[in-house]
Amino acid sequence: MERGVEWDFEPTLDRIAALVDLLGSPQRAYPVIHIAGTNGKTSTARLTEALLKERNLRVGRFTSPHLESMRERITVDGEPLSEERFAEVYEEIAPYVELADTQGRRIQFFELLTAMAFAAFADTPIDVAVVEAGMGGSWDATNVADGTVAVITPISLDHTDRLGPDIPSIAGEKAGIIKAGSTAVLAQQQLPAAEVLMRRAAEEGAVVAREGLEFGVLSREVALGGQLLTLRGLKGVYDDVFLPLYGTHQASNAVCALAAVEALTGGDDPLDVELVRQAFAQVTSPGRMEVVRRNPTVVVDAAHNPGGMEATLESLQEAFGFAKVIAVMGVMSDKDVDGLLELLEPMVDEIVVTRNSSPRSLSPGELAALAVPLFGEDRVHVVERLDEAIDQAIGMADAEGEFSGTGVLITGSVVTAGDARHLLKAEGS
Repeated sequence: MERGVEWDFEPTLDRIAALVDLLGSPQRAYPVIHIAGTNGKTSTARLTEALLKERNLRVGRFTSPHLESMRERITVDGEPLSEERFAEVYEEIAPYVELADTQGRRIQFFELLTAMAFAAFADTPIDVAVVEAGMGGSWDATNVADGTVAVITPISLDHTDRLGPDIPSIAGEKAGIIKAGSTAVLAQQQLPAAEVLMRRAAEEGAVVAREGLEFGVLSREVALGGQLLTLRGLKGVYDDVFLPLYGTHQASNAVCALAAVEALTGGDDPLDVELVRQAFAQVTSPGRMEVVRRNPTVVVDAAHNPGGMEATLESLQEAFGFAKVIAVMGVMSDKDVDGLLELLEPMVDEIVVTRNSSPRSLSPGELAALAVPLFGEDRVHVVERLDEAIDQAIGMADAEGEFSGTGVLITGSVVTAGDARHLLKAEGS
């Protein structure tokens, strides 16, 4: 059944609303924590899920895009749906999808996946759903659910062709997930975004919790394999929290997840501090500052817009302190490639430009044409295939010697990160 491609769609909630009506509104069968924003959504979803699971709740998580398998997007209790269950859920909703089609509402790819997630969660049944918006917020297919808690991660420029040319218009789109009577958990935002989000919250009568005001990271220090945090939630202070993820942005994602779970829980009592420690200590965020190999150290990161790349490079410097960095880069043709390269240039010594497995990938030649004016020809290496690009970068790092402090960063796209994890057989890939 041809459903088009994920990145080409018409923005409206009419089709998905019609489909979930036919399915009996499965998205209303459980409370929802809804997450939108430009960067950090998937990590925040995984952190939120970890806290809820530690409270012995059955959790459904819907995230996008996937790194390697479509089934990663729909998880129950932290596990992707099995191949059999994934096919079963599709077969169960297929007649309703066809019925919606015949009513002149041709269901699109992401809408179909969203409906599958909502149906699978209702059928399990789960206690709470953690739902990541695909793109935007107002007209994103996930927005047929009314989040009890709406989390907005940091907003920056991305998908400007779809969401608007500036921060206020993008924030206006993301703010659409803040619903009447909900709690809006807002990560630290640029002022133009914060103003739009606060206005929406006021219009909807939502309770507002802002990072840096109502909750926040009180302290963080780099620790072996991650960082040690003291977090101030909405209901208490949680100290000695080890987070096995790197960077200021992951500390921020963690405290937003904490505030979201506190808001969902209700009452005035804080969460059990031991529960928070246990939950966060076992969190993983594949493809996000993930070490996939040692000697030399190879880090895979899905940064694909300037906001994400800034966070990545800051974490790389803080957590690894490489003397020399060799980057492997594969990007999508519709991204701010110049912006990404400008951030990378002062931080990396050599760059291997290549392509990923997506048909939207910029060709290595085109990427090189943008990189050479910034880096100079000597620092840019053009390799057609990602596997060979990774081999070349690792070879270059090896040639520097074991004690040179040289690291490899593979970045530029979620697809590049997923492909690299598969090629390097990262845990869970």
